[in-house]
Amino acid sequence: MKVEILSILPGLLRSYLQEGMIGRAIRESRLKVNLRYIRDYATDKHHMTDDTPYGGGPGLVMKAEPLANAHNAISKNKSSRTIFLTPQGKTFSSETAKRLAKYKQLIFVCGRYEGVDQRFRDKYVDEEISIGDYVLTGGELASLVVLDAVSRFIPGVLGNDQSAECDSFSDGLLEHPQYTKPREFEGMEVPEVMTSGNHKLIKIWQHEKSLAKTREIRPELYEQWVKDNPPQPQKKKRKRH
Repeated sequence: MKVEILSILPGLLRSYLQEGMIGRAIRESRLKVNLRYIRDYATDKHHMTDDTPYGGGPGLVMKAEPLANAHNAISKNKSSRTIFLTPQGKTFSSETAKRLAKYKQLIFVCGRYEGVDQRFRDKYVDEEISIGDYVLTGGELASLVVLDAVSRFIPGVLGNDQSAECDSFSDGLLEHPQYTKPREFEGMEVPEVMTSGNHKLIKIWQHEKSLAKTREIRPELYEQWVKDNPPQPQKKKRKRH
């Protein structure tokens, strides 16, 4: 996948893109990320990317022209999607990440100040995404959150491709508790079933814990899971004569 990130503060992004899973994916050429400095595409002598809003009001608004110039400079393919990170967008989810991972090119637009000129949004943006009901100083952190989540669904990015399918939300539930060595830690032992070697019982225990955890912490997810997974009617056993 090719990713373009439009930002006036690309330095905020560079160190993250060099580390961890994302950094390894870039080094292995499974992921290509290019940072575009929006000021480079401003046409005035001061390289202004913002101005005062029409109609008055506090703060500044990012100008449409430098953003459009940066966007037009990108070589696009048919499988391309432009995303604007904004609190006004649809809430990001695991299903959204899985859907976006199917594109060959993603273009993230990172806003700043009071927002982005609506004309750019109307013409160039395919969808608007929010990572939560709160406001950040800019879209850079949000773009990294979305990129990280999407990358997990790109084949080969994770050490084990099954990991993404076993994470929280993969089946609509929160993930069950996890344990590793040592078996005893500060008086607390790993549940006996987890060391039993009985994989069928382990799966049942994990599922029950996922259900209980989701019901307690995210009741709305639990209710949706119950609706999506109604009890199956048991087959009646035939009586032998």
